[in-house]
Amino acid sequence: MDSLRDELVEIRRDLHAHPELARTEERTTRVVAERLRLAGLTPHVLPGSGLVCDIGPSHAQTGRGRIALRADLDALPVTDECGLPWHSTHRSVAHACGHDVHATVVLGAGLALAELAAAGELATGVRLVFQPAEEVQPGGSLDVIAAGALDGVSQIFAVHCDPKVDVGQVGTRIGPITSASDEVTVVFSGAGGHTSRPHLTGDLVFALAQVVTQVPAILGRRLDPRSGVNLTWGAVQAGVAHNVIPGTGTVRGTLRCLDVRAWEAASQVFHDAVEQVVAPYDVEVEIRHQRGVPPVENDERATGVLEAAARDVLGPDSVNLTEQSLGGEDFAWYLTKVPGAMARLGTRTPGGRTYDIHQGDLVVDERAVEAGALLLARAAVVAGTPRT
Repeated sequence: MDSLRDELVEIRRDLHAHPELARTEERTTRVVAERLRLAGLTPHVLPGSGLVCDIGPSHAQTGRGRIALRADLDALPVTDECGLPWHSTHRSVAHACGHDVHATVVLGAGLALAELAAAGELATGVRLVFQPAEEVQPGGSLDVIAAGALDGVSQIFAVHCDPKVDVGQVGTRIGPITSASDEVTVVFSGAGGHTSRPHLTGDLVFALAQVVTQVPAILGRRLDPRSGVNLTWGAVQAGVAHNVIPGTGTVRGTLRCLDVRAWEAASQVFHDAVEQVVAPYDVEVEIRHQRGVPPVENDERATGVLEAAARDVLGPDSVNLTEQSLGGEDFAWYLTKVPGAMARLGTRTPGGRTYDIHQGDLVVDERAVEAGALLLARAAVVAGTPRT
């Protein structure tokens, strides 16, 4: 990895400066594919954007499934406020979740593993998976899986940037590490009217406000409180004048669950709650519930592989127990097909500021690129080494 360190940082900066939204990651795909070809590999570009690339011996040669390493490529519709020379050149688009780091990490791991394979030192084949559209529901991983990216794969690994963890450290957890995450929308419609006569029409704004305040509380009573159900509204629109009851309105938000069983039940409970809350107010509702992703459920053995790899290449004290997050991650879909695990990759400069993801001012300590590449390359070696 020593010979790749500076180049990987430059690639990461290039990707950060040229972010692309979900399903438009054509340049990002091209940059990754060209570097893999330069290493003598044969990447397979997926329809639209994204790619997979195989390294080392095939299943026919080893009798073992490949070890997959996954990265995501898309950016967010956020204005870049990092203030660095490699800031986004695309207005209102930024790598505010660290996917530029993820892509470079898997690229670096792949380049290192390609050298091992060329030297005959890679016991089990590896597949690099660079997927589009992680930031949209239900996630580009479903398209990648449908395209056959997991065919012949026995395990899969990934990292996710965590700006609350110091660079050189990783966070792991057996079992759920993220939550289920859905998008919900409620569209209200009514006759409208004058604010002086709410009794003569359906008071749409009042009904909307009842949904905003009451439905989250109802979910907390109708679903097991241990499941961590969380309904949070992110957008509310209704009306344009202080003295007019509008005829339409909309609220949009996210419904998150730590437990997959609660996630499966939450949709019906949510629908029933909304309809019961608005029933007295002579207002109609259209409820849209976009299923998102289940929780990322880390396999126990695969988590052990990541932890062993981290201690090998990052140091004996590099592994920390991480909490389960309410964030969603479409890596979860891969884990419904094959065992695997995701680790949180520290990106904070020790003693420095703690940033947050999905914010335009996110700054990562670029030493995380090398740390992540070392971690995943070593994980692939450990996972692919035949047991005796």
